[in-house]
Amino acid sequence: MEVNVIGAGLAGSEAALQLSKRGIKVNLYEMRPQKTTGAHKTDKFAEFVCSNSLGASDCSNASGLLKKEMELLSGELINIARECSVPAGSALAIDRELFSDTVTARIENDVNITVIRDEVSKIPDGCTIIASGPLTSDSLADSIKEFTKNEHLHFFDAIAPIVEKDSINFDRAFWASRYDKGEASYINCPMNKCEYENFYNILINAPRIELKEFEKDAKFFESCLPIEVLASRGVDTLRFGPMKPVGLVDKRTGVENYAVVQLRQDNSAKTLFNLVGFQTNLKWGSQKELLQSIPGLENVNIVRYGVMHRNTFINSPKVLNASLQSRERSDLFFAGQITGTEGYTESIASGLLAGINAARYLKGVELLILPKVTMLGALTQYISDKNHEKFQPINSNWGIVDAIELPKKERKNKKLKAQLITKRSTEFIMSCKLM
Repeated sequence: MEVNVIGAGLAGSEAALQLSKRGIKVNLYEMRPQKTTGAHKTDKFAEFVCSNSLGASDCSNASGLLKKEMELLSGELINIARECSVPAGSALAIDRELFSDTVTARIENDVNITVIRDEVSKIPDGCTIIASGPLTSDSLADSIKEFTKNEHLHFFDAIAPIVEKDSINFDRAFWASRYDKGEASYINCPMNKCEYENFYNILINAPRIELKEFEKDAKFFESCLPIEVLASRGVDTLRFGPMKPVGLVDKRTGVENYAVVQLRQDNSAKTLFNLVGFQTNLKWGSQKELLQSIPGLENVNIVRYGVMHRNTFINSPKVLNASLQSRERSDLFFAGQITGTEGYTESIASGLLAGINAARYLKGVELLILPKVTMLGALTQYISDKNHEKFQPINSNWGIVDAIELPKKERKNKKLKAQLITKRSTEFIMSCKLM
């Protein structure tokens, strides 16, 4: 028994490891470094190209529940992420280089996985998982489009800048997590009204990198909008979004600030930090001017500028079952962001399910379809729902999970609702018979 896995990103790496531990041989195809994507910086597997955060860790958050479900389903990358974590308050953030190095070593040393460094231009015969990601090569994308008989949908993903910690001015910046939740693991750069207005004026007048003609009618993913797009919606939009000051008070002054820029640890050595919510497509000279207008970042050293790239995903409601199996070809599965599951955690989770189900398919076992009482089930049920008219990528959220009825006096108790949903999900997954 053998499976082709196309793409050694988060979803493909997870799928390959799931298949291997079930005794199935894997041909894992990765086109880097022979062919680059424009967003990846290395040839390592499971590279984080945007933020280094997988989102909330605890089950009071939808992303936290998804992580718990992956652990119960014996996920591989979620355990590696825990091993490679860096402080990030209540979130799970990783040292991206250590994480990729660890995943790459695991795969390259796995006797059941053969790594093939080559581009796949056509969907191969035989049992296959396509996890080529949102930056799928044009030739493979054309093959997928021919197979699905549906146009691909495009949106844009933007990457935030990374800066050196030692170049940050801590006479202005301070350490804190919002509402003092967890350890004080974020660097915060406060602004008064005058400083914010100066920052805002620089931002809205800054030149952007010109989009190619074929990109101009593409859509942004709402939860990953470039900061300049958010700013265009109004002068106060950022103060109620990525720069909201609530719950962030500098204990040295006790002052509640007008706006705050947060930076999150990006590596284990605590030398690099990324700007939270600062995805951007500004020209690099403008990015430098903008960042150095932020109090505390006046002389900051930028080690990676923000960039924006096109993401590609299939029209999953027309193509996939909730098992991530193609409706038209039983031995073909899709996983990762190409399915419209947006986010790092979601990509890993879909790779986990695709790997499990490809193995079950080969062994003649009924495929695992999780119900909407679980977060992963809710995600896969959502992207495979035939009733979608205008399908767009989605990440884990409470709105897609089957509701739980609470007594009238408890209906606004979000914490209790999350606890009950988590209990229900955990009980269901633990009752599943996994091979």
